Amino acid sequence: MANIEIEIAARRYAVACRDGEEEHLRSVARIVDRRAQDAQAALGSLSEARQLLFASLLLADDVKEAQAGNAPPPPAEPDPLVAEALERLADRLESIAARLERGGPNP
Repeated sequence: MANIEIEIAARRYAVACRDGEEEHLRSVARIVDRRAQDAQAALGSLSEARQLLFASLLLADDVKEAQAGNAPPPPAEPDPLVAEALERLADRLESIAARLERGGPNP
């Protein structure tokens, strides 16, 4: 039995799963997290319980639409190499912004 950490709605959870199913669980956790973020963006400030409630309702709606044959294809998972490059770029931009705020020279 494997133990992994997942993050949903900006909160980390320790979850057990069968050996070899870690990446699948991380993948579905990302889907739940995305829907929790959608709920937060659409409805504003929500308690954690309400955010997860609305995320589950959005996911149930997705399932119902898929069963009816009306669901759009799920979004593709981001390429890890692209995600890493974007993260490095964001770090670099934050560094430049911090230097500009301090009035230091541009790199």
